[in-house]
Amino acid sequence: MFDNLTERLSSTLRRLSGKATLTDSNIQEALREVRRALLEGDVALPVVKDFIDRVSLRAAGQEVAKSLTPGQAIIKIVQTELEILLGSANAELDLKVTPPAIILMAGLQGSGKTTTVAKLSNWLKKDKQKKVMVVSADVYRPAAIEQLQTLADEVGVEFFASNTSQSPVDIAIAAVAEAKKKFIDVLIVDTAGRLAIDQEMMGEISQLHQTLNPVETMFVVDAMTGQDAASTAKAFNEALPLTGVILTKADGDARGGAALSVRHITGKPIKFIGMGEKPDALEPFYPDRIASRILGMGDVLSLIEEAEKKVDKQKAQKLARKIKKGKGFDLEDFKEQLKQMQNMGGVTSIMDKIPGMGALPPSGSGMVDDSQFRRMEVIINSMTMRERVNPEILNGSRKRRIIQGSGTQIQDLNRLLKQHKQMQKVMKKMRGGNMANMMRGLGGMQGPAGGSGFPTAPGGKFPRL
Repeated sequence: MFDNLTERLSSTLRRLSGKATLTDSNIQEALREVRRALLEGDVALPVVKDFIDRVSLRAAGQEVAKSLTPGQAIIKIVQTELEILLGSANAELDLKVTPPAIILMAGLQGSGKTTTVAKLSNWLKKDKQKKVMVVSADVYRPAAIEQLQTLADEVGVEFFASNTSQSPVDIAIAAVAEAKKKFIDVLIVDTAGRLAIDQEMMGEISQLHQTLNPVETMFVVDAMTGQDAASTAKAFNEALPLTGVILTKADGDARGGAALSVRHITGKPIKFIGMGEKPDALEPFYPDRIASRILGMGDVLSLIEEAEKKVDKQKAQKLARKIKKGKGFDLEDFKEQLKQMQNMGGVTSIMDKIPGMGALPPSGSGMVDDSQFRRMEVIINSMTMRERVNPEILNGSRKRRIIQGSGTQIQDLNRLLKQHKQMQKVMKKMRGGNMANMMRGLGGMQGPAGGSGFPTAPGGKFPRL
């Protein structure tokens, strides 16, 4: 997400960062580029106008004049205003009520509402240790109830059965009674969507809201709808007392216009952002971290949190002990590291959060993708355990068998072996616990052009962390 916006904004602001003095003309020139970047990112025009006016006012004031590095002061202003535009701080769910806390989900058909109900229930169960029940009040869409039941079973939360002969209000009342009996902490109610906003839909969901009096009324919106997301959010906000927004399918939107528009137009915080298909692909929305990523400055906090949750600590400790004892880093270990990267969303997701990666030219960042890492895993799977532990025994006939078994080319196998040797060198430097040595080792690794498949900054060096 935000790829296009990041590329345009970071290159524009980079040109200003090194300037010793700023004039009205070069500030206005930069702001014109920022304005164009936001519009191309499908940000709503009123939002763009307000944003540029605010940045321009602060840039022309004392903040830049008193700064020792005026160019960097402009970047700081843009970042601060982006954070304000996105909501200033993470807005948590308000669950401090007598159980069950009821969350009502609203949105158009196709916005990913039912999938998001499952993701949110999974997040509440795992991250907040809540006992969750879900119920479908969608009696119109074929198999909507069955879909939610399947997803609830998948994430391991309670499902309240309903059927299409019932009214949505009756379903909701019965679900609340059952949730109280079972001492449920949170009840999430999935509602019917429509292909477009209509009075019948709004009337039904308003009636549900009056009956349930939910603690949270969440508007689920597809990030890929761009400016349309803002107008739809406005219509729902006028019909319902929304408490927050969940952006879905954000991993498929390279522009990011919806995220920058919805908060401004509704005045409601974006509380979560959906970044994939998996049940755990729902993240709390942190405006400061997103603003940093938009400007190509990375998001180390989210990267650390993701590693904490998704990296297998026992396997990581086992590898650390093995390296410390001086035992080699073999191809089986290498395969495990590739798996851990996939668990964290893949190399693209990790790169997005590393500071400095935003400065990579499109030609550089585009050369690294998850497909080459998946190919490496397939090649390793085609080896015997003896070959994985002792790759030096790989002769011509063994290599031919491996590439035939994996459906790859000899160049792919040689690239993997070269990458593995470089990782072995890095692991040797880690034996002494010297992080500086490790980073120097990474800095010496060749980028994709050299055949390693590892991302590097311009000049072949690893970006500074």
